[in-house]
Amino acid sequence: MSGIDYATSDGLALVAAVRARRAAAREVCDIALARIAARDPDVNAFTCVLTEQARAAAAAVDATIAAGGDPGPLAGLPFAVKNLFDVAGLTTLAGSKINASRPPATRDAAVVAAIRRAGGVLVGALNMDEYAYGFTTENTHYGSTRNPHDAARVAGGSSGGSGAAVGAGLVPLTLGSDTNGSVRVPAALCGVFGLKPTYGRVSRAGSALFAPSFDHVGPLGRSVRDVTAAFDVMQGPDPEDPVCADRPAEPCLPLLDTGVGGLRIAVLDGHFARGGEPGAFAAVAQVAATLGVTRRVTIPEAHRARAAAMVITASEGAALHLADLKTRAHDFDPLTRDRFLAGVLVPTTWYVQAQRFRAWYRAQVTRIFREVDVLLAPTTPCAAPLIGQERMTMDGVEVLTRPNLGVYTQPISFIGLPVLSVPVTMPGTMPLGVQIIAAPFREAHALRVGALLEAKGVAAAVVTA
Repeated sequence: MSGIDYATSDGLALVAAVRARRAAAREVCDIALARIAARDPDVNAFTCVLTEQARAAAAAVDATIAAGGDPGPLAGLPFAVKNLFDVAGLTTLAGSKINASRPPATRDAAVVAAIRRAGGVLVGALNMDEYAYGFTTENTHYGSTRNPHDAARVAGGSSGGSGAAVGAGLVPLTLGSDTNGSVRVPAALCGVFGLKPTYGRVSRAGSALFAPSFDHVGPLGRSVRDVTAAFDVMQGPDPEDPVCADRPAEPCLPLLDTGVGGLRIAVLDGHFARGGEPGAFAAVAQVAATLGVTRRVTIPEAHRARAAAMVITASEGAALHLADLKTRAHDFDPLTRDRFLAGVLVPTTWYVQAQRFRAWYRAQVTRIFREVDVLLAPTTPCAAPLIGQERMTMDGVEVLTRPNLGVYTQPISFIGLPVLSVPVTMPGTMPLGVQIIAAPFREAHALRVGALLEAKGVAAAVVTA
């Protein structure tokens, strides 16, 4: 692949080389597989590598191009998926040993099929927190995924394998899921881009759900262009997902270079400006300064939105796994089991009240979006903590590490807003992330802002060569 560095080039640069026959898809695939074999033992991002299937798919892309056909907009792009997505012929583990003896999936999840139809080459499945309930991917059954920039630290979660695989230069694109921050947190801690689309914008058919009224799926990648290209081929209605919006696809890739003229942007204050390390707020300040943003707005009761999100997700998650909790409680990851058991005990009145609050909170945020188009906030309160670190001190207060990694993401996914987490590395720190938040179905606004920040060098993926 003359002139192209697989580890650091963005995915669409690799696609362009394959489409122009400057590189063969099989060659790109073999480089990906070799990097996985060499580096993943230190990272533990993958739970399964599909060597022969990937090579066959890459050869099919090359054959299509040789015959004068169009293999799709992601031709030859190696990608991997969180192991809660169905992959035909594989057992969907969802991070749990409980599922290991269950039959293989008979077909791909909707988003996996979409990336494959676009020419993507699936190379494997990725580690995660059990049943997507966690922020660190410290998995009792399949081991901890380690941060590619410091193996002593977590990769974030629950899509930790998805973030680490991109940050380690193993693949340029991965798919993850986001309930309370599970795309954005690992994207931030691993130094890559992560997109959580609007709730209902992308089909979840064929994926193992955690909390049905919260669950989203989205891409992680080396550049804004990469996650946008993946989003464009995944978005659109799907009758197999009952919450998928009956709304036609609205491609965002053609809009990336249009700049941010006309967009009203503000920094989130209040809850989003306290409880974190100085570096997290410095990253937001740097992004705001680059954009010339001085306006600050406050979402009322954002801390209660986080509490309500915890009540609802615990209740919904416990309901999905109640049968196994009754008969196989000892087979759960202990941390997951205890949270689900707590969810079983949540009174119905609490759940109903949390949903009522959710409607009120959505109305408050809707009013804010009448005055602004984009909001900025930290993705996490700190850079990646150490594996096994149970507590950390934030703003002079000792807090539990795992749940507090989602302190700024939960109040946003609570009402299904689209968010792009962009990587911002401050001097002398591990990667951090900044959330670019837009109104429902306005992913293009967030992606345009991200593209400008990337063009100015403020947001940049940190990939280990």
